[in-house]
Amino acid sequence: MITLCMDTSHKLLALSIIKDDKVIASYQEICLKKQSELIFDKLNEVCKIANIKPFDIDEVVISKGPGSYTGVRIAMSVAKVMCSIRNIPLYTLDTLRLYAGDIDNASVIMDARGNRVYYGEYNKGDIVVETCVKEIDDIKDFLDEKNIVGDLSVFGKNDIYNNLSNNFISLKKFWEKVDNIHLLVPTYLKEASEYLVKK
Repeated sequence: MITLCMDTSHKLLALSIIKDDKVIASYQEICLKKQSELIFDKLNEVCKIANIKPFDIDEVVISKGPGSYTGVRIAMSVAKVMCSIRNIPLYTLDTLRLYAGDIDNASVIMDARGNRVYYGEYNKGDIVVETCVKEIDDIKDFLDEKNIVGDLSVFGKNDIYNNLSNNFISLKKFWEKVDNIHLLVPTYLKEASEYLVKK
């Protein structure tokens, strides 16, 4: 079984080719606002490294958001076309859960702009605090008390992004199969969208 995993929901372009639950090729770099320009070249690169052709892929897994309005749709559009043409399964995974991975008691933050962040808490992939929108000021006081992953730059610190290839594998039990590819839409948090429109 050959699986393609993709995340373009935020700052990263992350692509992985997984065969029998092992990563055989991957690419992960910060490519903010350049994912659409790079995704096909990088997809071809990882396929060459894995010694496969795109048509050898048996299933696709993508992050579904929250994240950048355009970013989430890049991988989702590629996946929809690929899975429709090939009639292969498509799975999704919540972006913040993907960033957390399967570590103990991870808090994930993603810049939602306007002094806000998307926030969620996970323990080995299980949801502790459902993804929500928080004001930066509301969480900066307990920053040092948490195992935080993501956009620490909103606090003036270095961002921390784990290896998403490994996270896709370790979170396999949380993959959600898409029954109707044509009805799949990104996950956007209403509060953040309304706030950003007003800005």
